[in-house]
Amino acid sequence: MNQQKLAYISFDTLPAPKGAAIHIAAFSRALVDAFGSINLLTVSPTTECLDGKEIYPQVIQTTLPALGENLIQRILYFRYGLWLWLKDKQFEAVHIRSIYEGFIIALNKPQYCDKLIFEVNGLPSIELKYRYPAVADDKELLHKLRSQEKICLSAADLIVTPSSVTSQYLQSRGVPANKIKVIPNGVDLDVFTYQPKIVNHNSVADIQMLYFGTLSPWQGVNLAIEALGLLNRDIPACLTVIGQARPDQIKSLKQQALKLGVTDKLNILEPISQPELVQYIHTADVILAPLTPNDRNLIQGCCPLKILEGMATGTPVIASDLPVVRELGENGVHFLLVKPGSAKAIKDAVLQLQNDQELANQLAENARKRIAEYYTWNYAGEALIAAYTELGIKRSIKI
Repeated sequence: MNQQKLAYISFDTLPAPKGAAIHIAAFSRALVDAFGSINLLTVSPTTECLDGKEIYPQVIQTTLPALGENLIQRILYFRYGLWLWLKDKQFEAVHIRSIYEGFIIALNKPQYCDKLIFEVNGLPSIELKYRYPAVADDKELLHKLRSQEKICLSAADLIVTPSSVTSQYLQSRGVPANKIKVIPNGVDLDVFTYQPKIVNHNSVADIQMLYFGTLSPWQGVNLAIEALGLLNRDIPACLTVIGQARPDQIKSLKQQALKLGVTDKLNILEPISQPELVQYIHTADVILAPLTPNDRNLIQGCCPLKILEGMATGTPVIASDLPVVRELGENGVHFLLVKPGSAKAIKDAVLQLQNDQELANQLAENARKRIAEYYTWNYAGEALIAAYTELGIKRSIKI
């Protein structure tokens, strides 16, 4: 059996407008630059398996279907396809992003790879209940999830995570600190361009607020709509929401807007490409990231891509005052932080920026500088390559 260099395996679809897909694409390109051709295996958007397509230079993607009536069936279907794909393959390193694809590899690590890298952005034992509320009461399922997480964490030679909060949580679960590498998310500054605001003091247009990202419960989009209702008692304001959501989530947000009398002030759009998103950002007066104070954000941790991308663009960001956000910048310097869970605090911050354009401009300028200095995908890629190199994975010799 000829050993291959790298496999990057993820229970996600690619390409896609989600943050996970952006992350995978950035890391794949970084790995190719240092180590040569890699095998990228992801979920097929159709019922078919597509094998060996070069989606970026030297990134060879295979997609496997994940079919079934529920998540567990889809995971098991994907795992079986992955098991078949892995037969007669052996890699110097395999990079996984979750237990969904990683469990069978962790159980049989010597068979599949010399080194296992586990990229922990979130853990099902914490996150799954927000999509499937019944999971919270299913102690047997939660035990199985935690057990599979423990096996993957123990088998991994390197754990990559985007937040110090997540690192601390993993250490509380017994992961040695020296096995964890914190690599924050990044921004493509060629896409998320900077455009300072031009203020027309005679304008009577509505305040334009923007939220983009998933509509998962921990994101606090309901708080943004509540703040929209409060603002419109005093001053005209609109809110545009762009992101992936289930029909029931969209219905709930629209019902909330109806109850608050701001249906005509709310615009909910499906996910769009990054260049299209940047156009919306540049027309907005403020970006909202009202993360809620729950175990997903406070205990597990995250690195909110929407905040980083917003900070790069020249539009000021208002975000919840949580440790995962404070990692990214300083309140009153790079963004405005508000009391988590408070729609009134969001409203007050929006009015503060509206009444103090000098502050808004300074926040935007400082934020762009901070992103350029610390939070680009180039920096994240360099940190990932350094972590791989420390594992003993040798860089390719370029001729």
